[in-house]
Amino acid sequence: MSKEISLEQIANFKNNVESQPGNAIIRRAVVNNGIYGTALDKKASIDNTPVFSIDLDTGKVANQKQSGRCWMFAALNTMRHDIKDMFKLSEEFQLSQSYTFFWDKFEKANYFYENIIKTADEALDSRKVAFLLATPQQDGGQWDMMVAIIEKYGVVPQAVYPESQASSASHELNVTLNLKLRHDAVILRDLIAAGSTIDQIAVKKNEMLQEIYRFLSLTLGEPPVKFDFEYRDQNQVYHHERDITPQEYYQKFVGWDLNEYVSIINAPTTDKPYNHTYGVEMLGNVVGGRAVRHLNVEMDEFKKLAIKQLSAGQSVWFGVDMGPQIDRDQGLMVRGVHREGELFNIDLAMSKAQRLDYGQSLMTHAMVLTGVDIVDGQPTKWKVENSWGEKVGKKGYFTMSDAWMDEFCYQIVVKKEFLPDNLKAVYETETATLLKPWDPMGALA
Repeated sequence: MSKEISLEQIANFKNNVESQPGNAIIRRAVVNNGIYGTALDKKASIDNTPVFSIDLDTGKVANQKQSGRCWMFAALNTMRHDIKDMFKLSEEFQLSQSYTFFWDKFEKANYFYENIIKTADEALDSRKVAFLLATPQQDGGQWDMMVAIIEKYGVVPQAVYPESQASSASHELNVTLNLKLRHDAVILRDLIAAGSTIDQIAVKKNEMLQEIYRFLSLTLGEPPVKFDFEYRDQNQVYHHERDITPQEYYQKFVGWDLNEYVSIINAPTTDKPYNHTYGVEMLGNVVGGRAVRHLNVEMDEFKKLAIKQLSAGQSVWFGVDMGPQIDRDQGLMVRGVHREGELFNIDLAMSKAQRLDYGQSLMTHAMVLTGVDIVDGQPTKWKVENSWGEKVGKKGYFTMSDAWMDEFCYQIVVKKEFLPDNLKAVYETETATLLKPWDPMGALA
């Protein structure tokens, strides 16, 4: 039976607050400085100085600006690090995040249409259809989705396909595109309900895709089919490539075998036993492309894999919940940097599994690990290359405490060669358990 809050209860609550002298001081501090400003613990900065025993030189950070392309920036940054060193490119060199953005938007539209068609026999208020319509597409993604784009479309230098207003500030593009996709969902569901043939539906979907392509071309610019690439290396030697395709450019200047890179997660919930693989229903972008697939491992193994790759001189794409316990000004991701529980004398403790199960946490941001500090054989803090520009953190870099990683880091991408034999066998042979579309491991960074 429901019970309302009484005025007598409120009076008692008020008297309890006012009877504690320290609350007046706390109120003044929080009202003037905010919760995090008042709860900031300066010791977090002292204990996490940005010095690392393994520290890769990755150059200047990039800036995703007002867009949700962190997963693209992080992936292209890991590749850029190799390109910069191998070809002695300048610190300013970047691969085009706008180019992969174009094709991701286009492919996500098709992915949405296909899912609308597959669920056309379900009611609008079914959880799957409601899930699809809540956000037909967005900027975010995961590593395997980036692989699917690159394998199909290659990459290009940023100078060849530069930023546009809509790629750097994507809100208007997303509002318009989602309106278009929901509009088209009405048509597709109505056609299927009316008994249209497969061919009739295919013709209509093709018309829709033509409209999507035109919209993206006029908004982001027409992506190149072939281009010329000229540059001077750090020794001022001139180089040029004529009439090269994006796929050829990827093979020559990046050359990674993307099948060798594996998504590793740490999800300590009871529905995901460790040392098994997981996919997510209706998560992806390229129909027929690489599917999202995670290998779930314990945190100690998770860290060992990241350290192996860093020790081999290669940075690590990783995904986190970039909300709790961070200080943007100081570039800190430290458990205890804000002590709001102590400030208000309230218990805010939840385990990592509880935060996932109860909707308190999920992966919201992707970045790059470029260093780690190992003391007595154990990691104590990690160096993080962000994509928020040089004005945030320490010239764009953050220091992440090892304890913060335990609680809020969910995903890394490492080469198969660093996996122990038992985990490699699991990844290569096991059929992945398919998770629900709304599972937190399907969150888009």
